[in-house]
This record gives sequence, structure tokens and C-alpha cells, in this order.
Amino acid sequence: MSLDYITSILGPMLEGAQMTVLLFLIAIITAIPLGFLLTLAVKSSFKPLSFLAQGYIYVMRGTPLLLQLLFICFGLPMLPVVGEYLVLDRFVAACLGFVLNYAAYFAEIFRGGLLAIDKGQYEASQVLGLNKWQTTTRIILPQMFRVALPAVANESVTLVKDTALLYAVAVPELLHYAQTAVNRDFTIVPFFVAGLIYLIMTLVLTVVFKVIERRFKFE
Repeated sequence: MSLDYITSILGPMLEGAQMTVLLFLIAIITAIPLGFLLTLAVKSSFKPLSFLAQGYIYVMRGTPLLLQLLFICFGLPMLPVVGEYLVLDRFVAACLGFVLNYAAYFAEIFRGGLLAIDKGQYEASQVLGLNKWQTTTRIILPQMFRVALPAVANESVTLVKDTALLYAVAVPELLHYAQTAVNRDFTIVPFFVAGLIYLIMTLVLTVVFKVIERRFKFE
């Protein structure tokens, strides 16, 4: 296939990639803080809140993301009484689904990071005369994020690839334009181009997290 053909399909596919990147940014910026709040809720001494957070994480991690997206996009409007008020723009609904799903995964990652911190750190903080706030912000959280960072990076790469699920809820993203070109031109070249674009995005993200990891190690 000629270079001219690749150039002709590259424009629309890069337009779709912009939607992919936008969804990723919204999801990652929102899901990480929400995941951390869920972690705090799970560890809360207020048992009803802890059980509720654990139940939420179990449901979101135990059901497919695609099912959750379909429910938010098409299921919520079908609910009796309140359904008419829950009709969302497809992209907004997809963002909501991704944020709610990935927050549960990040919550488990952060919980694992907290569990990895030796109890001696808490005891040492008390010996140094640090209060609970100082212990949490200066000692515990930096170590938790250092431990959790590789898993967060891996989950973020997975998020980039999962954005292809937008195709299932009729949001025009990278895979949508690739499939359109394949159906129109009867060639699989657009799939290879789409794969290359995904690889470039994940490569950039991997490099960014590697830089962040090196910075955390030497701080």
C-alpha cells in the first residue's frame, strides 16, 4: 500500500487518537485521587464506610469494564422514574465508566502500597515526636507512592489500551476510524497504523513513568 494512502488515513486516525488521549487524561487525573480516597475509606475505623468501599471495589473489579460502560450508556436511561434524568452524552458516560472502574483498581494498588510499609515506620515516627498528620504526609504517603508507582504505571498503560472500548459505545476514537477505513478500502493496513499509534502512546507513557520512578528512587 502506498505512502499516499497511509497519509490519507492518518489524519482521521490522529483525530481519533485525540479522543483517546483526552479520555486517558480525564480518567487518570480523576481516578487516581478517587482511588486514594477509596483506600482511606477501606481502612476507615467507621465499619459501614469500610464495608461500602470494599463492596464497591469488589463489584467494579469483578465485572467487565465493557459491561459497566454499556450499563451507564444504555442501562441507566432505562431505569424507572429516574431514567430520563440519567441520559448522558456518550463520551461523558464513557469517562464516568472509566473513572469509576479504574478508581477501584488504583484503590487496591494504594492499599497494597500501604501494607508494604513496615510498622516500624509508624513507631519511629512516634519516637521522633511526629503527630499523625506529619507521619502520614511526610513518612507514610511518600513511601506508599514509591511502592505503588510501578503498579500505577502498568495500570495506566492498560488504561490506554482499554480506551479502544469506546468503539463499543459508538464514540469515534482511534479504533473506530481504523475499522471504518478497513471496511471502506478492504485492507488491513489501517489496523497496523492504529497499532503503531497505540504503541507510540504507550511508549511515551512508559518513558514518563520511568523518569518519575527514577526521581522517586533518588529523592
